[in-house]
Amino acid sequence: MFGSGPDTGHESGGGRVTGSVLIPTLFMWRYGGRNVLLSGSFTRWAEHISMSPVEGSSTLFQVVCNLTPGFHQYKFNVDGEWRHDENENFINGNYGIVNTILVSTESNMALTGVPSEPPGSMDVDNDFSVPMEVIPSLSKADVEVSRNRISMFLSANTAYNLLPESGKVVALDINLPVKQAFHILYEQGVPVAPLWDFSRGQFVAVLTALDFILILRELRRHGSNVAEEELETHTIAEWKERKAKLSMPIQIDGESCARDLVQAGPYDSLKEVASKILNYNVATVPIVQPSSQDGSFPQLLHLASLSGILKCICRHFRHSSSSLPILQQPICAIPVGTWVPKIGDPNGRPLAMLRPTASLSDALSLLVQAEVSSVPIVDENDSLLDIYSRSDITALAKDRTYAQFSLDEMSVQQALQLGQDVNSPRGFFSGLRCQMCLRSDPLHKVMERLANPGVRRLVIVEAGSKRVEGIISLSDVFRFLLGVKA
Repeated sequence: MFGSGPDTGHESGGGRVTGSVLIPTLFMWRYGGRNVLLSGSFTRWAEHISMSPVEGSSTLFQVVCNLTPGFHQYKFNVDGEWRHDENENFINGNYGIVNTILVSTESNMALTGVPSEPPGSMDVDNDFSVPMEVIPSLSKADVEVSRNRISMFLSANTAYNLLPESGKVVALDINLPVKQAFHILYEQGVPVAPLWDFSRGQFVAVLTALDFILILRELRRHGSNVAEEELETHTIAEWKERKAKLSMPIQIDGESCARDLVQAGPYDSLKEVASKILNYNVATVPIVQPSSQDGSFPQLLHLASLSGILKCICRHFRHSSSSLPILQQPICAIPVGTWVPKIGDPNGRPLAMLRPTASLSDALSLLVQAEVSSVPIVDENDSLLDIYSRSDITALAKDRTYAQFSLDEMSVQQALQLGQDVNSPRGFFSGLRCQMCLRSDPLHKVMERLANPGVRRLVIVEAGSKRVEGIISLSDVFRFLLGVKA
């Protein structure tokens, strides 16, 4: 015996219509259990349908039901407890929190609860998301309530929440040669590293992939060959000093040219850390334990990023996401992300994209000028093929590759193949390319994908064709969640 259903009163949603065509609809529960049952508006919440375990899996259960076309609500009973799928569309309905599905007569088989894709990939050939017309509209009050609850959570928790149980933090001596520093970044599989100045006894700056890009472009601008000797004789400190004198007017999503190090302490709130990342336009903020009175050096505890803070938000609200109405909204219905402008829109800003035949020089220039951390690589129909990120440039540090080619002669496609050919096993370069989402994806799903380490942007694509429709970044999401203007 299990607990009684959410309600056995009047039917909700599409319900049954005598004589209507019935559509086979696959329901899946993917979170384990011993006995899983399905109930919904299509059973008048009175009948509970037994779900069968999927062979070869210890967590998947499924059942096919014949439903009439229209809007339906449903939920699961798992070992006597009523549950809903947090990763599918759901609303706060007459019977508590319920999942929703719109069954169309155009489909031979409607699907719900399809298992999510593994990290680093996404099948967008079919869009099974519930259309926007079945999602409740979002009021200004709902937005403010959601923002206030997120703000309160971030203010009540400190940077200590970001520290992993185990891991590594790579820091570099500011007097290292440039060539050696970027080779270490590549070998360690990290995109950034704090810089330590022994003479001052403190962390003074952060070295990023953007520095390598600017160095290569600076050498090329002065007609210099990108020779190994030049990068061996220049230290990071010399480059940082030269960079400051150049006063480069660069403010890029993810890195900043500010001379002073932006850092935080372990007792700073998560909201303070997120605000520093957004306000100073940096990719990471080092969490540093200040030096103590006994004369010990400051300790580098962690490199905080928006993805780590977003992971905390997702984990905290995972079982109470209904308290945040904005999470159920599709990203196309809220002011977030950068979108390909509509035809005839005089205020539209073109989205930075490149063909695979574009030169690496053009790609690096676009990354700097467009103030982005990555650029989609598309075909003649603007369908997504790959993505080139600033961090990809550090692959050229392998085997002195930067000294063997011209930025103008190498294409983006060749540069990407080069990065694949070296078989880099490190985490930052493995399995995180071409992260995608659909315009109909709810915000909570986008947030969960952006919370994965190393993922800073999702390319919004059209289902089936994978034509690029826009880009949504971590900073886009946080500015919306916190109500901060760009």
